[in-house]
Amino acid sequence: MRKFHSLPALLAAALLACACHLDRPQTSFNGATALTYAKAQLDFGTRVPNSLGAQRAGDWIVSQMKSRADTVIEQKFDHVTVKGDTLHLRNILARIHPAATQRVLYLTHWDTRPTSDGAKDPAQRNMPMPGANDGASGVALFVALGDALKKTPATVGVDLLFVDGEDYGDFGTMKDVLLGSTYFASHLPSPDYKPLYAVLWDMIGDKDLDIYQEPISMQRAPEVVSLVWNEAETLGYSRYFIGSPMNSGVTDDHVPLLDAGIHAIDVIDFDYAWHHTPDDTIDKISAHSLQVVGDVATALVTSK
Repeated sequence: MRKFHSLPALLAAALLACACHLDRPQTSFNGATALTYAKAQLDFGTRVPNSLGAQRAGDWIVSQMKSRADTVIEQKFDHVTVKGDTLHLRNILARIHPAATQRVLYLTHWDTRPTSDGAKDPAQRNMPMPGANDGASGVALFVALGDALKKTPATVGVDLLFVDGEDYGDFGTMKDVLLGSTYFASHLPSPDYKPLYAVLWDMIGDKDLDIYQEPISMQRAPEVVSLVWNEAETLGYSRYFIGSPMNSGVTDDHVPLLDAGIHAIDVIDFDYAWHHTPDDTIDKISAHSLQVVGDVATALVTSK
C-alpha cells in the first residue's frame, strides 16, 4: 500500500480507510486459506512431470477437488519430448453443476519448470524452481474457489481445469510447452463442449499485484477481457486489474483454446522479478493478492 506522506493527516487517514474498505473480501472467497493451499503444494517439492512431487501434488489436487466439485475427471496422457523422453502427464478437470448447459471454463497449470533459466546467477539455471507464483498460486485459487462455491453457489456450470506440462520445455521454439492445454483442446469433455468463455489464471499471487490486459486476449476475445476487468472495477479492484495493455503478448495456455474456437483470455501478472528462478518462493506471494483475484473469479460465476 502506498503512503501519502505529503497529505494532511486527516485526508491521508480518510484515503487509507477508503482503500482498506475496497480491499476487504467482496465474496465468500478466503485469500488467507488460499495461501495455505499454495504452501501445501510447495511442501511436495517441485512438481516437474515424472517427479515424486508431481505425483503427490496431482493426487492432492484430485483429493481436494473430489470434496468440492460434483465430478472430477483425470485426463492421463504421454508426451515424447524432442530429446526422446516420455512424460507421463495428467490434466484434472473438476466440474461443478456438470449438467448445466451454460458453463464457464477456468484453467491454470499445476506443473513447475524443471530449470531456473531466468536466474541471474548461471550456477542456478539448472536448478528446478519452487513455483510459488508460477504454478501454486493458480491451483490455490481454484481449491479456495471450490470452498467459496460451496458457500455461494455458482449461477452457471463451472469447469476448473488444472493442466499439466505447461512449463516443461522451450518457449523460444515452442517445443514441449503448453502440453496439457493443447491436449485438452483436442480432447474436450464432449463433442459439443462450448463454454460461454474461458479464463486462464496464471501467476496471480504476486505481492505487488499489477495485472495488465494481455494483448493476444484483447485481440482474439476482447469481450471476455471487458467482462473480467469490468467485474474487477465493480469490486473496487481497478488498481490491481489495470485497464491498459501489457507491453507484449504472452503465449500461454489460453492460445490452444483460442485455436479450438473457445473464447479464452489470460489473466496474468507477468511483471514478476522471480519468474523462472529458484526465488519463486512462498514469501513472494500474498493472501491479499489471492483475495483480490479470488473475489473477481468468484464474482464472475456467482453474480446474477
